[in-house]
Amino acid sequence: MIKKIDWYILRKFITTFVFSMLLFTVIAVAVDSSEKTDDFVNTGLSTGEIIRQYYFGFVPFIWGLLYPLFVFISVIFFTSKMALRSEIIAILAAGVSFNRWLRPYLLGGIFFGAGLWVANQYYIPKANELRSTFEVKHLGKGNSNQGLQPAHYLRIDTNTYIGVKYYDTTTKTAGNFFLDRIQGGKLVYNVRAGRMQWDTTRNQWLLTSVVERKLGTMGEQVVFKDSMRMPLNLHPEELRKDDYAKDRMTTPDLSRYIKVEELRGTEGLNALKVEKFRRSATPFSVVLLTLIGAIVAGRKNRGGSGLHLAIGIIIAAVFIVSDRFSTVFSVKGNLPPLLAAWLPNIFFSFVALYIYRKAPK
Repeated sequence: MIKKIDWYILRKFITTFVFSMLLFTVIAVAVDSSEKTDDFVNTGLSTGEIIRQYYFGFVPFIWGLLYPLFVFISVIFFTSKMALRSEIIAILAAGVSFNRWLRPYLLGGIFFGAGLWVANQYYIPKANELRSTFEVKHLGKGNSNQGLQPAHYLRIDTNTYIGVKYYDTTTKTAGNFFLDRIQGGKLVYNVRAGRMQWDTTRNQWLLTSVVERKLGTMGEQVVFKDSMRMPLNLHPEELRKDDYAKDRMTTPDLSRYIKVEELRGTEGLNALKVEKFRRSATPFSVVLLTLIGAIVAGRKNRGGSGLHLAIGIIIAAVFIVSDRFSTVFSVKGNLPPLLAAWLPNIFFSFVALYIYRKAPK
């Protein structure tokens, strides 16, 4: 049952968090807009259009990026104020146990963590899609999306492999296409074409200058065709290198995309897997940092709020650095993506346990 002391702490928690989030958002938007002023002018868009097409995506992106930091600083700030006014001493002296005092912090951390989890799975990717579309279209970022892609070699199902050279993302055409189908370790079907193009009316690929080979027990059969349509488990957007792909996909879409790419034998998927697992790991970080912040700031000292904030910033910096390092070791090395996403939480769980045992109760 939630009592008055719980509501008192939760109210301070929520109001301080909202204030911190709005303050950092204003700063982030001001810095970003000052850096992109010339780019915005060159787009020819009005202020309202820029806000709708870009900042409606940029602001949720910043919230998702700094959300644990918002929560942590909020806890440090209002708890430190309570400690300086001896409110925490009074609460503990009234017979409230240390664990009971931490309960509203735990409830608040779970509440904010659950909100971040839902946002990470569905809403922030949608905002990233809005932001990335604007950046690609008007700011010239992610240009690897456009133009000629040199070569693609893919497995489109369990026994079919294809290769494409010089795919043009604008016209959705390519040259030097081949397809190999393997059964029982032997090549049973092969198609080569001088050119392929996506037919938007039928949602199929149109091949021209085709050589079709069928190999079986009766020998090899070769057929030459001027053109042929071929339904492939492959769409034009899958032949583009998208720098924003992992950020703009919802978690269900990202999971399906990873499975398809694993089936195709695509390498370098650790970045996608780390992103998938981090979307669940970060909300847990919110709960963890909430408890650490409450324990650190709940002790009254001569340094006041300044010392608490300094300690909090150091802890937050170490947390962010450890998170970046684990990602690099997974993407560039052999660290499993699941472990890379959760390693900072595992480490700081021991930190939280240590400072909890050392905290005066």
